[in-house]
Amino acid sequence: MDEVLAKAEEWRAAGEQVALATVVATRRSAPRPLGSKLAVTRSGRLYGSVSGGCVEADVAERCQAVLDGELPRIVSYGIADDEAWTVGLPCGGEIDVFLEPYGGAPDIERGTSYVVVEGDEAGRRWTEAERVQTGLRENVFAEAIGPPPRLVAVGAGDIAEALCALAKPLGWRTVVVDPRAGLANRERVPSADEILVAWPDEVDVDPETALVSLVHEERIDIPALKKGVEGGAFYVGALGSRRAQEKRVEKLGAAADKVRGPVGLDLGGETPAEIALEIVGEILAAHKKR
Repeated sequence: MDEVLAKAEEWRAAGEQVALATVVATRRSAPRPLGSKLAVTRSGRLYGSVSGGCVEADVAERCQAVLDGELPRIVSYGIADDEAWTVGLPCGGEIDVFLEPYGGAPDIERGTSYVVVEGDEAGRRWTEAERVQTGLRENVFAEAIGPPPRLVAVGAGDIAEALCALAKPLGWRTVVVDPRAGLANRERVPSADEILVAWPDEVDVDPETALVSLVHEERIDIPALKKGVEGGAFYVGALGSRRAQEKRVEKLGAAADKVRGPVGLDLGGETPAEIALEIVGEILAAHKKR
């Protein structure tokens, strides 16, 4: 689930009234991409962003009106010399933001969710099947719904913890796997969403998975990398020197061509946090196909 939707769901479950603002159109140099969201509660709490701070205050105020009963609607923001530093976008872009009461996350795990953004049915949501059945084509905003990227870190240590901490605000799901029960515990990797005391070849891997081996033991490292390649992970990487990578090539054979090593962008990182930043940066680039 989108991180902003997850927070909106948390607030809603706690009894808060919540409004949702979504960027449904951009023109020129918009500060945030399509689909960016801001959740606003009746009590004035905000989570997320639709403009990086330029128009959030005005959007939040208009969201209160929606919670008071105004119909869901689109609000447009753009650059104007006389309002660039009040309510506008000094970057020169324009955005359309759809405001609606939050009634719960789309009831689909994967596919496309459609929301009507104009007209009498503004705010109504449709699945792909419903849209085809009704012939709905205009005045809708379509969003792809799918599970977040999954980061599997093999080896429970300082770098695994740093990886999980960095991946959390990106909305990724993190799994740390290590067959050594003395290492794979919440005390060592408190930021992980899931900790598995298991051999890495027992972990599920799919095309939405990034797998990183952080260990130097071949009996753990090689099966992990093979699992990542065979499972079709969009990213498979291994920590270690170039010499260590050369040894892996001998063990992995043809699969070695799909393993990145030494893992991570070359930023000169030395500490666990710096190395984790290098790895997360490279995974993000691979996921975005950059």
